[in-house]
Amino acid sequence: MDSLRTTLSFFVDPLKYLVDLPTVLVGQAADSVSSYRTLKKENERLREEQLIHQTKLLKLAALEKENIRLRALLENSFKLGEQVLVAELLSINTEPYEHIVVVNKGTRFGVHPQQPVLDANGVVGQVFRALPLTSEIMLITDPNHAIPVQVNRNGLLTIAVGSGQLNRLVLPYLPSNADIRPGDLLITSGLGGTFPQGYPVAVVDEFTSQPNKAFATITATPKALLDRNRELMIVWSDSAPVPFISKPTVNEAEDKTHADK
Repeated sequence: MDSLRTTLSFFVDPLKYLVDLPTVLVGQAADSVSSYRTLKKENERLREEQLIHQTKLLKLAALEKENIRLRALLENSFKLGEQVLVAELLSINTEPYEHIVVVNKGTRFGVHPQQPVLDANGVVGQVFRALPLTSEIMLITDPNHAIPVQVNRNGLLTIAVGSGQLNRLVLPYLPSNADIRPGDLLITSGLGGTFPQGYPVAVVDEFTSQPNKAFATITATPKALLDRNRELMIVWSDSAPVPFISKPTVNEAEDKTHADK
């Protein structure tokens, strides 16, 4: 009977598999559908997490850039040797040929008109109007702004005037034979009382002599990044003269003693 059972198993076992096949196929299909749904949900969750992480990375990148800018401002504030206040840009004036920006520091922080304003690279402008919570800053490229400067190479004094363009200053008061050349650094001369001496202002980029005119055509590029600043430094300059107090003579001391008596 064993040999017969073995022979019949060759015919019976395939029938068993055929009978169980629908159940197996249905189970595998259900597992596949369940796995697909699980994978789809997990994929959606991972996509959402990736989007969130990318957004956080963008914010971290912005914070990193801001940290670099603030470090540069802080380092330059130590180099200035004067009291400074870091202010954040709020808005800009969109009117043509008016280069005025608004920052988030005002009279409550001690800000007052005609204070010099700098960034990490050079002079930006000066406080035009100070309000309790905000201040308006006139940039050095505003057509109504003029700043006394000197050529760092030889000390030549002149005035740089705003041209109405964010990347250009003009020097309209130098004769054609003036000792100035492209690449010369212009710094504040300290004249006028608004800007202390020695701050970088611009670099001369063009010098055109005009024989038929009294003055040459000279333009310069500001050192400050006027179109990319988010933080600015408002500077207090301790330039008040030290009073001279002479020692009283013997006769003056005696006269004061008699007066006190």
